[in-house]
Amino acid sequence: MSDSATHRTINAVWRMESARIIASLARIVRDVGLAEDLAQDALVTALEQWPEKGVPENPGAWLMAAAKFRALDRLRRNKLLERKHEELSRELEAQEKSAALDFAAAVTNDLDDDIGDDLLRLVFTACHPVLSTEARVALTLRLLGGLTTDEIARAFLASEPAIAQRIVRAKRTLAEARVPFEVPRASEFGLRLSSVLEVIYLIFNEGYSATAGDDWMRPALCEEALRLGRILAELVPKEPEAHGLIALLEIQASRIRTRTGPKGEIVPLFEQNRARWDQLLIRRGLAALKRAELLGEALGPYALQAAIAACHARARTPEETDWARIVALYDALAQLVPSPVVELNRAVAVGIAFGPAAGLELVDELIAEPSLKAYHLLPSVRGDLLAKLGRNDEARQEFERAAALTGNLRERTLLLQRAAGCKS
Repeated sequence: MSDSATHRTINAVWRMESARIIASLARIVRDVGLAEDLAQDALVTALEQWPEKGVPENPGAWLMAAAKFRALDRLRRNKLLERKHEELSRELEAQEKSAALDFAAAVTNDLDDDIGDDLLRLVFTACHPVLSTEARVALTLRLLGGLTTDEIARAFLASEPAIAQRIVRAKRTLAEARVPFEVPRASEFGLRLSSVLEVIYLIFNEGYSATAGDDWMRPALCEEALRLGRILAELVPKEPEAHGLIALLEIQASRIRTRTGPKGEIVPLFEQNRARWDQLLIRRGLAALKRAELLGEALGPYALQAAIAACHARARTPEETDWARIVALYDALAQLVPSPVVELNRAVAVGIAFGPAAGLELVDELIAEPSLKAYHLLPSVRGDLLAKLGRNDEARQEFERAAALTGNLRERTLLLQRAAGCKS
């Protein structure tokens, strides 16, 4: 195998195995930052040795064992956690008799028994509320997604030093706050789970409708959020909102390949070729939604949004969409999590279900809302409703204002096209 092929293999293995390695190490050393450093040391060793010696038969076990050796060395140097020291020594005794770093899968058998719990602990630690939202997102992508600092920076159009500093500060904050590496107690579980769900949702949304930059979507972020969401749903199988979230993401992701044209231009929902929507993802999403419905007496915020997405997924044409049901679902969502953005989305549904005048009346009630002052979708929605009512001059002004507010080039182009199409 060539060196380049070996490096590609190492990167692929790291992306698949890094979360479980870091999670297992964090349980041992009780420090997420140190756990990642030890895992990175093992990765460096692989990059040095595998091109020369070849890829091991079980590369994931090799990395785990190499990282555990480093954890043992660290505990020896610092004379900490003597009990853990002895446990690790017994685990590694058999491997010390073998050729250096020629590890078998048996090295990780004991840890595999706890890997689900370890991953869940890592999820809750990376998404701890003591961290800012931006820090939680970056740390989650780093520790659970296995993304490099450069990859995270490019995904969010930020500088690599800024992301690196954000991750360093996040790990320092966790250490200084002495955040325990554990699944939260029952009294805190709901709130902490909401933080985890929010992080995954934000990652997906940034990939699905990029807030800035030249591209309308960043599919890699959507894929990462989907992967994390699926892992979480498996780790907390009795939590309806975990299944509600993955239902929403699966159904939304089913449209990805139809949301842009050949040149990257935006294709609005009503113009998408529904025959090209990914039916496998839709089936998975609908199954997850059904599971959420069976687990909970009432749908939570993510499950309600998934139910709205399901209305689109079930309709073979835009005209067959059950807009009255979508309005009712937005009513329920607004009662559960009242927000101006939910009200704006509800106004869109009302405008389609009951006519643009009814929708415009609701939108006009939101004009004075301070939190929507710089939100480009408010004038965009208002422009669309005005255009349907034949009030073209007003519509053009709204589309132009929306174009000035958005940070995304593709969205700005579409809005300006719509403004130009408003003829007096």
